[in-house]
Amino acid sequence: MIRQPEFVTQEIFDFACEELKKKKPNIDVSKARLEIFNEGLCVQCMHIGPFDQEYATTEKIDKYIEENNLINDISKISQDGKIRRHHEIYLSDPRKANKEKMKTVIRHPVRRK
Repeated sequence: MIRQPEFVTQEIFDFACEELKKKKPNIDVSKARLEIFNEGLCVQCMHIGPFDQEYATTEKIDKYIEENNLINDISKISQDGKIRRHHEIYLSDPRKANKEKMKTVIRHPVRRK
């Protein structure tokens, strides 16, 4: 998941996909989609470092959830019928960034006890 600025509409997204197909025909964009998430109550934390060390950040999230009388709501069904998921929002390009400085927002859905 990569957060998009508010001005990115479906039309702009489709245009960008078409331009990418022209410039880089070997990249498959068929699975890319623009989606708006209304996730509800969540706990999130900025992870700085390599992906294989994200467990330390998720442990902090779990501790925060417990200490603040919340319940982890991953894999539960939301009111609109969608499954609530763990999300990662990638702020750094792993092809270019120093692994120790990569930034990823980790988000877990929660509910109140």
